[in-house]
Amino acid sequence: MLKFFEPNKIFLITSKAPKYVLALFIVVISIGLMEALILSPEDYKQSHSVRIMYVHVPAAWITLGIFTSITLLSISGYVTKIKNFFLIAKSLAPSGLVFNIIALVTGSIWGKPTWGTWWVWDARITSMLVLLLFYLIYLIAWRIFEDKNQVLKITTFITICGVINIPIIKFSVDWWNTLHQPASISIFSKSSIHPSMLFPLMIMTAAFALFSILIFLMKYNTELIKIKNKGLDRL
Repeated sequence: MLKFFEPNKIFLITSKAPKYVLALFIVVISIGLMEALILSPEDYKQSHSVRIMYVHVPAAWITLGIFTSITLLSISGYVTKIKNFFLIAKSLAPSGLVFNIIALVTGSIWGKPTWGTWWVWDARITSMLVLLLFYLIYLIAWRIFEDKNQVLKITTFITICGVINIPIIKFSVDWWNTLHQPASISIFSKSSIHPSMLFPLMIMTAAFALFSILIFLMKYNTELIKIKNKGLDRL
């Protein structure tokens, strides 16, 4: 079954997937924007500025999910010696970086009318900035280290160090007195957010997930083409 992860075999699927993902993304993002910008109610305190949430929150979720996936893929690749896991992880990183930047920028825009300032060294904001640095270090490592075995070890180490920051981001609002409100959505208990806001939030999250997959597929296919042009069956 692990042979399925050989680049030449997986390329048969990934080369055809982008056009379908793009079509689905256009449909979902259209529904999401209509729900978020038109149909969802304004907040009784924040008014229409609350609509930034529909970009900020999904971007943050996708950022955390991608870095966690990169870590799991890197560890799996190191254990199983399937180097294509590293290639998948490497191809995921650019979209994770993009959404990390979006989360920080939209958070700053949202903070201005809510907190009265563009930036504060809040625990969650600071830990998200730290995650951005780990994304950058990870991508830079792939560029500056030419020895393949060395770069695989270094990038795995970077992801393991970086993933420690994920629970800090998640629970920072519970561990410290921060400007961020506590979590409004819970898997194991009733969410405090109203369904009229939760539905467009979920739709936008699905749209962002599709967009991250689209970026990944374009990057991954490019990497596979480079390998194919070199006449290699494996990394």
